Amino acid sequence: MAFFSNGGTRRNSSTVTAPDPVDTTTHGAVMDSAHVGDIVGALGTIRQHDTTEGRGRWQRFRMLLAVIGPGLIVMVGDNDAGGVATYANAGQNYGMALVWTLALLIPVLYVNQEMVVRLGAVAGVGHARLIFSRFGKFWGAFSVGDLFIVNALTIVTEFIGVSMALGYFGLPKSISVPLAAVLLFAVVAGGSFRRWERFLFALIAINIVMFPLAIMVHPSVTETAKGVIPSFPGGLNSTLLLLVVSIVGTTVAPWQLFFQQSNIVDKRITPRWIRYERVDLWVGIVVVMLGAVAIMAAAAFGLAGTDAFGNFTDAGATAHALHDHMGNTVGALFAILLLDASLIGANAVALATTYALGDTMGKRHSLHWKVREAPVFYLAYALLLGIAAAVAFSPDHVLGLITQGVQALAGVLLPSATVFLVLLCNDKAVLGPWVNTTRQNIVAGIIVWSLVLLSLALTATTFFHDLSQTTLEIGFAVGALVGVLGGLAVALARHRAERRAAERTAAELGGLDPDQVEELDSTRLSRSERKAILDQDRDIWRTPALDTLERPGFSPLRTAGMIALRGYLLLAVVLVGVKIFQQITG
Repeated sequence: MAFFSNGGTRRNSSTVTAPDPVDTTTHGAVMDSAHVGDIVGALGTIRQHDTTEGRGRWQRFRMLLAVIGPGLIVMVGDNDAGGVATYANAGQNYGMALVWTLALLIPVLYVNQEMVVRLGAVAGVGHARLIFSRFGKFWGAFSVGDLFIVNALTIVTEFIGVSMALGYFGLPKSISVPLAAVLLFAVVAGGSFRRWERFLFALIAINIVMFPLAIMVHPSVTETAKGVIPSFPGGLNSTLLLLVVSIVGTTVAPWQLFFQQSNIVDKRITPRWIRYERVDLWVGIVVVMLGAVAIMAAAAFGLAGTDAFGNFTDAGATAHALHDHMGNTVGALFAILLLDASLIGANAVALATTYALGDTMGKRHSLHWKVREAPVFYLAYALLLGIAAAVAFSPDHVLGLITQGVQALAGVLLPSATVFLVLLCNDKAVLGPWVNTTRQNIVAGIIVWSLVLLSLALTATTFFHDLSQTTLEIGFAVGALVGVLGGLAVALARHRAERRAAERTAAELGGLDPDQVEELDSTRLSRSERKAILDQDRDIWRTPALDTLERPGFSPLRTAGMIALRGYLLLAVVLVGVKIFQQITG
């Protein structure tokens, strides 16, 4: 696949230099020259070769402000139209009983997104590019194919959210949806990363309305606190499981992996700024969790004791119900939050898709380019918005369920995306000293297996409607035991591989046994000296040009596992569609 051997780098907003090649000896795997240069963020600039050495506290804080963006945007974009609908569904139908799902998803959010932070900053290329390069066209096509389908449907839900929100204020869909599509394209097509990021920050600032919204519905702190304790209101059935999978899918969606990695690359964040980007990620997680709880509380407490409680249809209907029972201000605040979420989500999801398309096709894909300099990137973005906007004019009676279905699809496809993510983060050729630690792999493994068990439970309840809660709980327990045994087997296999590597090193050093090699390694340098050297190495280490790396081999066991996972996920997608069809037809 031919990637850019040259391309112009924008030095300022008014001039464009002649095309120049990317120096792979300095920038490694980076392929688009627009991805090399100063960090130009909404809140400041960091020069390409700046470091934190000798900087005061205030200067370091200003550098943090310049870095902030990708983590905050991807997290707030997570509370998109589908997120608002899903959280409102949970609150309106079950009160605050499902708050525990949000609490459990906090470590999932951080672990997954922190891994793509490292991949983006160290490799300098997008997630799709790494998957194609390291796993080949077969697995790359599956991964990116999933992304394109789910993202296209997700953008449809964003325009549904726009039409519902502006419909609350009396603006017809025929005006609101095209107007939103034009606005979203105009912001992206300006050829300025900083201008785009400032626009997103302005939209994020509107999220402050979640605080008065939550206060005005008179929430109960006691009821909210009780919701942190896991429970299954009404029993563990397929309807509740579909909602739980939807919460997972909207809170930890596959598009987030692709967006944040590519956005970090586009913002030109390098390894020395990973620590700051982790702070950015935590800021985003706090904002997204506050927003999710506020939306759930608005529907739970604002509609408690009314005919609307327990009868969720869509987010637009929830806004009107809040208007009827809590007054115009509460309804308007909910509609504003829905509109804001829809615009942020549409922008981020569409960019995640076109970033991945640029990676796949080998075309320029950066917000630093103007339209004439990256026509495929911007044309794809425009077509995606146009098609999604057109589909949003479908009949209203199914749009609410389509919104939930998209989130559920994202939930069942997440294990596959996370498996690729974990494999990449254990690829020493790609991440070098930034590869996952044993602790990170254990946590990631628990997350992947938990998601698989959740989708398995949804599959079982879809096939067998009469499954009891006890049966499902036993199934979860057996699944957890299988996961523990499988994890131990993987750990043992990895230990043996490391032992064999130590034996080879021992032979090269003149017949020392592996224990002597480990002792020699531990006595050469003190712990602080090793840490200082490692930190210095990590700050400057970049992934070499990908076409110079040998592709990792798949063992028969890993190949069988990947094929089994892929086959099951295809089945799970079909079953989610069956469940949604059942709900549509009653």
